[in-house]
Amino acid sequence: MIKHIVMWTLKDEAQGKSAAENAAEMKRMLEALEGRIPGLLHIEVSTDVFNASPACQVVLYSEFAARADLAVYQPHPEHQKCVQFIAQVVSGRGVLDYEV
Repeated sequence: MIKHIVMWTLKDEAQGKSAAENAAEMKRMLEALEGRIPGLLHIEVSTDVFNASPACQVVLYSEFAARADLAVYQPHPEHQKCVQFIAQVVSGRGVLDYEV
């Protein structure tokens, strides 16, 4: 099983919206991927982040059966729609993938 974790720091304002508004939109978009991308077994997104080091405002946790499934997810058109929006509203990103 592959675990994929991403943490984002958002710009104070982007696309005419506050960081909180953009975080909510990220959450909505990312959670909508569930059931739409082959190999994506589970996805959850939180904007209620505390005690993070380094600090972040949005965190994604997702699961895949195998590395090949994560490789399918990354370029998938539905995921790329999220990536295009996220790239415009974030100022920093951290990612961690691991296998259990």
